[in-house]
Amino acid sequence: MRTLVALVLVAVTVGAVAADPQADVVAVRVGVAAEGFQFTVTVASPDTGCRQYADWWEVVSDDGRLLYRRVLLHSHGGEQPFTRSGGPVPVGPDTVVWVRAHMNTGGYRGKAMKGSVSGGFRADQPPPGFAAALEKAPPLPEGCAF
Repeated sequence: MRTLVALVLVAVTVGAVAADPQADVVAVRVGVAAEGFQFTVTVASPDTGCRQYADWWEVVSDDGRLLYRRVLLHSHGGEQPFTRSGGPVPVGPDTVVWVRAHMNTGGYRGKAMKGSVSGGFRADQPPPGFAAALEKAPPLPEGCAF
């Protein structure tokens, strides 16, 4: 009888950048704010420092217009998932929007949520290439603190 032995070597490098990093929106809560709504968004991302981190989350109309962007000023490597609020977001209670996060090294590949203030939000994936030009639209991060 023959015995087959498999040897698997795993190399781990501290501070390495993931091959396919993505920032996932895992929760969205909404509250009333002056001239719109305040969005509180929870993001899970493989942050390792300024070389690899979720650098913003945003609210995008169903037709691809940027309605609000919350720029993140630093990596959240020691706080995962993390939650940040922003607004006011100028939408009506029934306006359907996308909430998605952006990874400085991976772009918009992560999980998003779609919904409205009145109807709530659920996990969904935008069509391929959805509002891709927004990656270059201001406001953009001007640096990373840590």
